[in-house]
Amino acid sequence: MPTPTPKRVTLLGSTGSIGTQALDVMRAHPTRFTVTAISAHSNAELLITQAREFRPAVVVIGDEAKYETVKSALAQQPETEVLAGAAALAEVAARPDSDIVLTAMVGYAGLLPTVAAIRAGKDIALANKETLVVAGQLITELVQEYNVKLLPVDSEHSAIFQCLVGEEQNPIEKIILTASGGPFRGRSRAELATVTKAQALKHPNWDMGAKITIDSASLMNKGLEVIEAKWLFGLRDDQIDVVVHPQSIIHSLVQFEDGSLKAQLGLPDMKLPIQYALGYPERLPSNFPRFNFLAYPQFTFEEPDTATFRNLALAFEAMRRGGNAPCILNAANEVAVAAFLRDEISFLEMSDLVESCLTKVSYLATPSLDDYMHTDQETRRMAQTLVGSGTKSA
Repeated sequence: MPTPTPKRVTLLGSTGSIGTQALDVMRAHPTRFTVTAISAHSNAELLITQAREFRPAVVVIGDEAKYETVKSALAQQPETEVLAGAAALAEVAARPDSDIVLTAMVGYAGLLPTVAAIRAGKDIALANKETLVVAGQLITELVQEYNVKLLPVDSEHSAIFQCLVGEEQNPIEKIILTASGGPFRGRSRAELATVTKAQALKHPNWDMGAKITIDSASLMNKGLEVIEAKWLFGLRDDQIDVVVHPQSIIHSLVQFEDGSLKAQLGLPDMKLPIQYALGYPERLPSNFPRFNFLAYPQFTFEEPDTATFRNLALAFEAMRRGGNAPCILNAANEVAVAAFLRDEISFLEMSDLVESCLTKVSYLATPSLDDYMHTDQETRRMAQTLVGSGTKSA
């Protein structure tokens, strides 16, 4: 067989956990992938190191104050253009010299570059779940309009996607997203009242960035994944279940109309779903560690405790309300997590803050892209005011 032409990849968020692992995948397959663009929000030092190794056509530093640092460091690399700012991210995502855009940015910031990439006809490897949480209906309509692929990178959604390959004619009865339960599984509300950010940042199974790790500890990450799954797989609200699986080996399951279940299993390693999305429809060889059943003689499952971990219940509620409610949920949570990491609010107060914003921010049943932007801004202002006033509850 002839060697395939390398797939040209734009990697937004190259210095984060997903981004660095994506570069590991591409480093391991130099004949299959070429990096055309990379970006970082503020980690200029690592962005410069990556640019010197992969020599992309363009790099973007989100923090405009660090533009001159990056520009100066890459002055002897004339083939690499240096840009800065949020607008540059959307512009780079739409450039014609890439085949697929891997959105590995964290939070709402991934929405506009993803929209720009889809409108430019780019396939999307989606690691930025907030894009579908905030504007799932808009994004899925654009994907259909521009006939591009939306390939999930989250381990749970990748698992479902893999289970559905070859099952296009078979309707889904429901999907089951698995959750590790995080570092505080089994704790009471009284115990959670005093947990510290250092404790919350110690995930038992996964190595992730701070924002996602805190979301996992509070079960908000699973709530966001529930909303993401609805749009990725065209599901009704009542077709999505969550089960706690502490071993994190079964990454999620699909139940079909005949009652049969299909699951995707593997060690908790994000490189596998990253590689699957970038290489799709091929499964590329890897040297990832292999799963051994004898090392995991028992799989256990539990019902999530939504009374204690209220974020999961709030996410289900926002999904059922629809409209801009998930956008409010996401924006309030981003502010809440940042405040918790600054020791300004407690672990339990994050849920109070989110619930308060869901109650107080203006609800829109059929928002436009501009409406989503305004909702995000309004929610952040409200949430910051609540943090500053010390009033987190509705």
